[in-house]
Parts: sequence; structure tokens; C-alpha cells
Amino acid sequence: MGVGKAPLPVTSDPDTAGFWMAAQNHEVTVCTCAKCGDVLHLPRSYCPACRSWTVEWKSVAPTARLVSWTVAEHQVHPAFPVPYTFVLVELDDCPGVRLAGYLDGRPRLRAGMPMQASFTAEGDSVTLVNWVPAHQGGAI
Repeated sequence: MGVGKAPLPVTSDPDTAGFWMAAQNHEVTVCTCAKCGDVLHLPRSYCPACRSWTVEWKSVAPTARLVSWTVAEHQVHPAFPVPYTFVLVELDDCPGVRLAGYLDGRPRLRAGMPMQASFTAEGDSVTLVNWVPAHQGGAI
């Protein structure tokens, strides 16, 4: 398979738009309850802790720890030539909040290793947030 155009996230969804807006400014954010401060992950417009319908997006450090990863050896989309590695990280500032990322090839990884956000602009309206090993010096 040849290289194709990667699918892009829907950035206008009311529950996740704040994340994508912050990404354009090279910020990582989490959805929080404006009343009690609980982190709402997966993002949603209702806080189950205090029953508030008022949420906001809070900036957090663009750092994380690697939780898990897997290497894809079978190509399922032309935009993602194999091998590639799918990573799952947990944000340093928000234990329990996990985000996904993509790395080319088969990088040397270990559980718990420091990761940092890397931002890639895809056109005028979408900036993707990815996670790379901290020693690689991603664009923060």
C-alpha cells in the first residue's frame, strides 16, 4: 500500500473541542468540572461527582509516562505504513488520564519511561497531539 492522507479528528464535537483548540496553541488540556474541579476523562459535559453541567478545559504539563504500547505489523490504512507503534501514556499531572500516540517504526521503549507531547499542524484548523520519548526532544 502507498502512503495516503491520514484521517483527522472531528474538532467541533462539543465534548472534545476544547482539547483541539488548546492543541493549536501547543497546550495539553483536560476537561474539568468548573464547580468541584474533578477531572472528567473521557471528556463530557456533566460531572458525576457534583452533578454540575459546567465544565472547563485546564492546561496541564505536556509530560506523561508510558503505560503500554504495541507494534503494528499489518497495514490497515495507507497513511500508516508498517511497522508503527501505538503508545498509551498517562499524564503526569492527572493520574488515570491516558492518551494515545503514534510512533514510526519499532522504537526502544520501556514501561514508565518519560514521554512528552509533540504537536503537528495538519492544515489551518487541526493540530495533532502525539507522544514521544522525552529524550527525543519533541516540539513543545
